Amino acid sequence: MTHSSITLTAGFSRFEQGGSPCKPFQWFIRRLEKPPKWLNHSTFLCALLRQGVHENFRWRALVLWLLGLTFPLFATETRPLSTNAARPAGNLAELQAGIATHISRPRFAAAAWGAKVVSLDTGKGLYEHNAGKLLKPASNAKLFTGALALDRLGPDCRIKTSCCAAGKPDGEGTLHSDLIIYGRGDPSFAARFNGGDSGKSLDPLVTALVAAGIKRIEGDLVGDESFFRGPPFGSSWTWDDLQNSYGAEVSALSQEDNVVDLVFKSGAKAGDPCVIVSKPETDFLAFINRAKTAGKGGQREINLYRPLPQNTVYISGSLPVGTNWTDAVSVHNPALWFVTRLKAALEKRGIAVAGKLRSVNWLDRQTQPLDFSRLAEVASIESRPVSELVNKMMKSSQNLYAQLLLLQVGARSEKRDHEAKTTEEAGIAELNRFARDAGVRRGELLFDEGSGLSRSALVTPEAIVQLLAFMSRHRCAEVFRDALPIAGVDGSLRNRMNGTAGEKNVRAKTGTIGHVHSLSGYVTTAAGEHLAFSLMLNNYDDAGHSVKDDLDPIPEMLAGFKGRSDKP
Repeated sequence: MTHSSITLTAGFSRFEQGGSPCKPFQWFIRRLEKPPKWLNHSTFLCALLRQGVHENFRWRALVLWLLGLTFPLFATETRPLSTNAARPAGNLAELQAGIATHISRPRFAAAAWGAKVVSLDTGKGLYEHNAGKLLKPASNAKLFTGALALDRLGPDCRIKTSCCAAGKPDGEGTLHSDLIIYGRGDPSFAARFNGGDSGKSLDPLVTALVAAGIKRIEGDLVGDESFFRGPPFGSSWTWDDLQNSYGAEVSALSQEDNVVDLVFKSGAKAGDPCVIVSKPETDFLAFINRAKTAGKGGQREINLYRPLPQNTVYISGSLPVGTNWTDAVSVHNPALWFVTRLKAALEKRGIAVAGKLRSVNWLDRQTQPLDFSRLAEVASIESRPVSELVNKMMKSSQNLYAQLLLLQVGARSEKRDHEAKTTEEAGIAELNRFARDAGVRRGELLFDEGSGLSRSALVTPEAIVQLLAFMSRHRCAEVFRDALPIAGVDGSLRNRMNGTAGEKNVRAKTGTIGHVHSLSGYVTTAAGEHLAFSLMLNNYDDAGHSVKDDLDPIPEMLAGFKGRSDKP
């Protein structure tokens, strides 16, 4: 008799006492990797089970005989029991067998796995599979960007934003020139740095200008993003990502993550247009609203389309009466949006702007160079420390912050990279130098931007584990470790590994783009041994399973491991 038949048979003793006899059968169906269609529509067999349990033993015997014939055909396709319930591995051989069994499941047959686990205490490897294979990392690339920023910039580094003019305000507080807001890539003009309140994001800058004695600006308010040279997107970002929040334009003058959050509400009755609420409130985007209210039980779907490069958003779809929908859209020309919101904030504090709103980028400065020797810095503010920027970037897997940190490093190293055509190229050159400092071999890391959104990024599990080991000994080891999401606690791991040995234990960076999943970080075993691990799953798509099913069982096994790396 198969394991599945044993499970079903044992279950009947409980269900004969008043429970549903279908439950063990339905449980088995849920364990199947690819249940046949007739099992998904099992009303007939459930009816037989009810008949057999409550009326006639022979009915039950017949049904069990049929199930016993059928289920062994699919026994190799059953999902594993929860690792929380499984017996933890007691020695290295059991651990290795458990991991190998998981990655060999039939649903991964066409996919590419890469994995490596190393003890930080002994330096010994516990497991590896395709550890030297180049794979797409998705947001695991942020591990390198975050480590680079901490190493090259330092955890206490702050990014300065300057307010420059041709002269100081006169005795009445009037500035008789343009006011140039010169950004250097500070991402902290955002609600996530201000208790979730987007209304406070620009307050420090406004307060600094008020303190400078400015009461009126006769010239233009200029958003200058020329500190970074290059396109406003990371290399190899795909065009269909760019209107989304995770593909927002990159600017040296960014605020609110260069994204507008949207809430769509149904109208009072079917046929009414849906209502749009934006956060922060702004007229910078124009909405063409074609979304309608549907009757109760109607289709619930809202579609957004922002043509590039425009700030017009076309909205279609429908919402049933009494329902909402949340989404977000990126803005085009973040520097112009910055000064648009800044003007409104200044006017609330009594500072009038008589001139126009303009933005200036690196291409504009090729013909109109900015000569700081002829300008006065009338006010300035500094960002939150890099340690906090890295933390926000890692926990929420924020692509814009990752790219801004890479560009920040690149801007400070451009003088040594004379061949770099863009700030991004200079940042990548410095990233490659840092990777070699960390012990990563040439050819194991091929990045062209800093977030992992690139489809061209490649790295080996070996390189990721080498980075993790290096950072565990780094002067910023604690800051780096604290920036990683914690399983069951925060960030992108908040709702993963709950109720397992991995909860509040695993600290790791997640990564997901189309057909790519990754998870790399640290875990402490049940025996107290500290491990670094990297899991990369490429060329994979199975709508029947979540990333929790695919990746989490392995760090859960590591967390529950009772043996040691130096004792086979």
